[in-house]
Amino acid sequence: MIPTSYYEDKIRAVNAKFEAQKIAFAPLTFQAVRAMLELGVLAKVSAAGDAGLSREEIAGQCGISVYGAGVLVEIALGMNILKLKQEEDAGPERLILGKTGWFLLEDEMTRVNFNFTNDVCYEGAFDLTESIRTGKPKGLRVFGEKWRTIYEALSSLPDQARKSWFEFDHFYSDVAFPDALPIVFSGSGGNGKKPKRLFDIGGNTAKWAISCCTYDPDVKVTIVDLPGQTAMAEKNAAAAGFADRISVYPYDILDRNTALPSGAEAVWMSQFLDCFSLEEVTGILSKIHGAVDGKADIYVLEPLWDMQRFEASAYSLEATSLYFTCMANGNSKMYRFGELSGAVEKAGFELKTAHHDLGANAYSLLRFRKRA
Repeated sequence: MIPTSYYEDKIRAVNAKFEAQKIAFAPLTFQAVRAMLELGVLAKVSAAGDAGLSREEIAGQCGISVYGAGVLVEIALGMNILKLKQEEDAGPERLILGKTGWFLLEDEMTRVNFNFTNDVCYEGAFDLTESIRTGKPKGLRVFGEKWRTIYEALSSLPDQARKSWFEFDHFYSDVAFPDALPIVFSGSGGNGKKPKRLFDIGGNTAKWAISCCTYDPDVKVTIVDLPGQTAMAEKNAAAAGFADRISVYPYDILDRNTALPSGAEAVWMSQFLDCFSLEEVTGILSKIHGAVDGKADIYVLEPLWDMQRFEASAYSLEATSLYFTCMANGNSKMYRFGELSGAVEKAGFELKTAHHDLGANAYSLLRFRKRA
């Protein structure tokens, strides 16, 4: 499912040069879009519909100078965000919203990605080169010097950054839950039984655990995560009315001196393993291997960039890998199907089933069991 454009280089030289200029000016054009969104330029032009607005009208309605409106309008034309309205008379030019502008203004995925980049990644991205050289998330220092990874810092991030981080995290994983729940609780894992005790490793804010308890009246879920996350998860589980069925186990999965509890009939990891290097993935699964029996199903829900329907989706995932490099931990990324499943199998597991294209964001749900 890798796009053919990854193998072919058929773009004309003049167009390739234009693409290079887009990259060269990307930080400035990104902030120009941010300005147009925050000042209301795109919203005002959209509201005007086919009639469009002149620069002077944009300036007046947005409370900015004609000069300010002008520089934003001109780069918006160059980026295909706004379009010139065809006029029969010689009156002042009027601007209407282009298709790209509509997605920037109205599309939820674009909004989530944009805010995440702006509020979480933008400043720290300046340290990407150093992050690659050192294997450490050097960009994270924009939020403070005391954290090794962004996961330790989540509860202490500025409000807007924390909000954008969780919106980004939940937007991508949550939409696959409705498709994943029937698979996990169908009893089709091989033993004909639905799990009654499930471990949610990296359970974060308890979204999956709450979804499980809502979907199945018998299951009990244990959330395994760092102490800061389990405290939040415990609070959310109680608020949802599942304090008696959702428990927490504060735990650093990378701590070599500790072991996971036993007894899980199923282990769930949603958008969790991409937070670790392949070597760490194998180490995590080795811990799980020692805590489960041969009948336990190990579920991994991930957006795999080579299993996407659309090239834009693959691109978004590849870009997200840069966030992991400079902000999150310095050594993980969004994986391809073969490399992630291979790292799990290296720990003594065997891939049993693979469900691709789940949800609007084309997630993959992989089910593993201990190798016999």
